[in-house]
Amino acid sequence: MSVSALLPAQASPVADAYARLAEVFPGLAVRELAHGEEPPRESGWVGAWELAAGGAAVDGFLAWDDAQVLRDYGQRARPDVVASFGLHRYAWPACLLVTVPWFLHRRVPRMPVADVAFQRALGRMTVRVREFACLPDDPAAVLPGARVVPDEEALRAEVRAAVADHLGAVLEGFAPRMRRGRRALWGMATDEIVEGLWYVGHLLGEERRAMAELALLLPGSAATKPYVGSAGFRELSGPSGETLPTRDRASCCFFYTLRPEDTCVTCPRTCDEERVRRLAAPVA
Repeated sequence: MSVSALLPAQASPVADAYARLAEVFPGLAVRELAHGEEPPRESGWVGAWELAAGGAAVDGFLAWDDAQVLRDYGQRARPDVVASFGLHRYAWPACLLVTVPWFLHRRVPRMPVADVAFQRALGRMTVRVREFACLPDDPAAVLPGARVVPDEEALRAEVRAAVADHLGAVLEGFAPRMRRGRRALWGMATDEIVEGLWYVGHLLGEERRAMAELALLLPGSAATKPYVGSAGFRELSGPSGETLPTRDRASCCFFYTLRPEDTCVTCPRTCDEERVRRLAAPVA
């Protein structure tokens, strides 16, 4: 069978991955822009390039988080906490734009901020894929914009670089509003990559493979800078001896500043006994 029969010449290298993501996670819909189509600019949409620039666009974006905290918890959060919530709510889906095509099809799109827009109230993103990396035996290697890399480790390096290129710019836009240094910000980026694909891997019925892939992607070595820490997975033993996967976050989301007694299950503040109690509860 010819390559052209396997993959039409004008096929998108990421369309199937985004369609599969929407099937298992309807809360996020990703649409690729047509040739010459401008990103949406109507009310509720924000361009990643605007978030990277900081200023009024970030302030407007964070106004939603500020109002949500007041509505749901009856109190205002510190400005840096609001900024952390807002950054998470953008970065978590943004990382999936890169990691899901890699996980499903071994294709790694480059996503400069100029090519991504976000509508979080509706859970929608638009993207323009101009360039992507793939392996030598991928039929998509013949498509315009394809960049062939030799092996799996080279492809993992492409994932890290693609996310760093995108999130690094966005972190700069949010940084003045956050009481965190560079290391802490990149710890957040590490967590967004890991927890997003871990969750989607579970929805796909491939949680263990996602954990294994993420452990290789982010082993915690100096070679993976600017990311901070490893994927951080480990296993706990449940009440009946069952295995309960967990991880230790590289950063803190600051939710404890609103509800000190209600930490995230992967928060370093949450002891193992409490993690076992929560993780085993659905089974029981």
